[in-house]
Amino acid sequence: YIEHIGRRLYARVIGLVNVAVEEKKVRIGIIPLEGVYMPKTGDIVIGVVRDVGITHWEVDIRAPYHAVLTVQEALEHPFNPVTDSLRRYLDVGDYIVAKIVAFDRTRDPLLSIKGKGLGRIVEGAIVEIKPSRVPRVIGKKASMISMLKAETGCEFVVGQNGRILVKCPNKDLEEIAVLAIKMIEREAHTSGLTERVREMIRREKARRGA
Repeated sequence: YIEHIGRRLYARVIGLVNVAVEEKKVRIGIIPLEGVYMPKTGDIVIGVVRDVGITHWEVDIRAPYHAVLTVQEALEHPFNPVTDSLRRYLDVGDYIVAKIVAFDRTRDPLLSIKGKGLGRIVEGAIVEIKPSRVPRVIGKKASMISMLKAETGCEFVVGQNGRILVKCPNKDLEEIAVLAIKMIEREAHTSGLTERVREMIRREKARRGA
């Protein structure tokens, strides 16, 4: 997202400047405020099942490519397609938290739901934001997401594809958490955002008695 012209650096997209020091070297990057999600191996994503095959599921991860979840990456026990159906485990419309275990643009992303915190989502609300806003929701050194957890008492699973799972003690707190996430998405380009979101959450909690 950055190009050199003479002795100057120019951003090719609108975004936030990210400056990091690694091994005594300064690295400058841009976090884009727009754009689609491009899968990367190792990413945690939240997907929704769009089709069920004989030995795999097709999953929408909000990317230019549909993802594939094979039975080997979903079940711990042997599966016989002659006598069993994948719909018993995951059906069209089900949401999952998954990890991208392989992707190289020559084939669709391969998912896995084997591992801690992965699998079918059975409770909570799903919030969708622009994938480019995900770093802002997390914040530097997880500052924003830590604040959201502390102020709302909710649990958050942030998918790199811009889907966020919110699990809260009650409906009021869930609605406040969703409002906070949408506020972050809307005002991602502004400074002092963490404190403004904190103040909004506290106002809403006081107003609702939550």
